[in-house]
Amino acid sequence: MQHIRSSVAGEIEQVNQLIIEQLQSNVPMVENVGHYIVDAGGKRLRPLLALLTGAALGGCRPAHITFAAVIEFIHTATLLHDDVVDISSLRRGRPTANATFGNAPSVLVGDFLYTRAFQLMVQLENLPVLHYMADTTNTIAEGEVLQLTRAGNATTSEQDYLDIITRKTAVLFAAACYGAAALGDASEDECQQLATFGLHLGIAFQMVDDVLDYEGDAATMGKNVGDDLAEGKLTLPLIHILKQGNVAEQELVRRAITEKNTADIDAIIVAVNRCGGADYTRQRAREHHDLALAALAPRADGPAVEALRALTRLSLDRDH
Repeated sequence: MQHIRSSVAGEIEQVNQLIIEQLQSNVPMVENVGHYIVDAGGKRLRPLLALLTGAALGGCRPAHITFAAVIEFIHTATLLHDDVVDISSLRRGRPTANATFGNAPSVLVGDFLYTRAFQLMVQLENLPVLHYMADTTNTIAEGEVLQLTRAGNATTSEQDYLDIITRKTAVLFAAACYGAAALGDASEDECQQLATFGLHLGIAFQMVDDVLDYEGDAATMGKNVGDDLAEGKLTLPLIHILKQGNVAEQELVRRAITEKNTADIDAIIVAVNRCGGADYTRQRAREHHDLALAALAPRADGPAVEALRALTRLSLDRDH
């Protein structure tokens, strides 16, 4: 990641500084919760995508710095809300904001970050980007609700799963690329092509995340192994067991999902491996990885484009 970031290292620092400035509030709780989750770090993949896309189109402008902060604020807001809905206790290797400050402050500060993001977007004075981001944020919210309605449902299909992760995760990856391209005066065709790149990258990234929930290490990932199971989320590794597993394995998964119970997590991990659930999910992730690279292919070579390719490869080859 350090090598990938190197071509926009200065711009990343500017984004981080802008985020700190924009967390200022007359209400201390806003700053406390906001700084707590932002200071936890994370991969910063989405703002990095925006900066690399801007750099690939001729160089980052001040608007790209602002837009990258917008993307990170929206993502952070979704994390705050997610952790409340999922009753999560660990993220990025430390207690979640809701575990530290309570559910109500987490939800309300998430709202603050959403609105601060739109305040920044208005400053860009770019109506097409504002329109695109309004639609994106609405789609993310629909994805959250869709996932909530499917929680504990052992009949979720692979298409249902793909719809959820596209809405919840991939559309913000796509928006980071689309908005940065638009702010770089790219044509609509170029903007859409780069959005396609971001969309498939986001899908691949989330699929690998869902594999790591059953084969990763809590200390490395910064979250508890089996969190998805505890939340009743039927992700692709488990959907594959329901297709390819024996009767006992299928019943094991159905019971765990409907009861949102991690008591049988060890047996489920064994089933994921025996049935090839992890391998199948990684295979599907590779398909989207390949589609992302294909969408990026028309771009001229350069440090930023190579960094985008490297980031795409890293979406598959990682342990957290």
